Amino acid sequence: MAYDFKIRSEVNTKGKTSYYAKITGSADPEFFVAYKTKYQERFGLYNSSVSTNLVYKASDYVGEFGFWAYFIEATAKVESEGSFLCLNTYDRAFFTFGFMQFATHVPNGDFVRFFRKLLTLPNALDYFPRLRLTSGRIFYKSDAGTTSQLENDTSTVKLMEYLNPTTNEVEQQELICSARFVHWASNDEEHRRIQVEHSISLYKENMRRYSKRLNLNGYPAKVCFMVCDILHQGRGTYDRISYALDTKDHEEAFENLCTIGNNHYQSRIDGVKAHVKRLEQSGIFNKTYHADTNEFM
Repeated sequence: MAYDFKIRSEVNTKGKTSYYAKITGSADPEFFVAYKTKYQERFGLYNSSVSTNLVYKASDYVGEFGFWAYFIEATAKVESEGSFLCLNTYDRAFFTFGFMQFATHVPNGDFVRFFRKLLTLPNALDYFPRLRLTSGRIFYKSDAGTTSQLENDTSTVKLMEYLNPTTNEVEQQELICSARFVHWASNDEEHRRIQVEHSISLYKENMRRYSKRLNLNGYPAKVCFMVCDILHQGRGTYDRISYALDTKDHEEAFENLCTIGNNHYQSRIDGVKAHVKRLEQSGIFNKTYHADTNEFM
């Protein structure tokens, strides 16, 4: 049976609006969905809350995913403090979710592929009763039974507008979809596992592609990780990265990479460097990349 979420809002003494949701007819307590915010000329929601039991930890997933569970951990930390519930609906992506902040606006991008996987779960119709996965694409099903495709190889506009109709104001549909994602991630271990699996798949695919472009075979894990984090955030270009790697000293290459984007993103760079150092000191990151197998040894 599809969940029916009832939304409640409250304004604190500083004028900040919070939204809460509860499943109609359920004895479960209401839960926090998000705060309202304004970014430039856009209005939307954000949830950056961190709960001990709902934070990505590589050690929880290393048994299934091996070293790759640690390889994504520093990015997860700086993106969202590892929160499985991280949400924002106020920027040009219209809807972003998960500890790696998967964004809806890219055709066949990280969010679209993540959402497709979620829609294969047995409880998907409980959360999104109008959506169907047909031939690998996301469709909307109307009361009349007709279906319309929400995303394709060139556009996700209809999917963006389904999740968040506009950024002119916070709307009921936006709140309901946000509540669905937050509740699903909070209460379903398999949802969280898909976030992890998809994040690791993304970085594994990226490593294969980046290695072909930058010849990363034989480089230490921390150099490869920094390349992935730079390009995941978009704070540097291939040309700038290639220039940073143009040295026979791998430690120097790493430090060069750490200067990319430092005018605007020094705190993020400091965060990933600190996390990488801890992984190195524990012996976890003392591996090198082997392009033929796309693995670290």
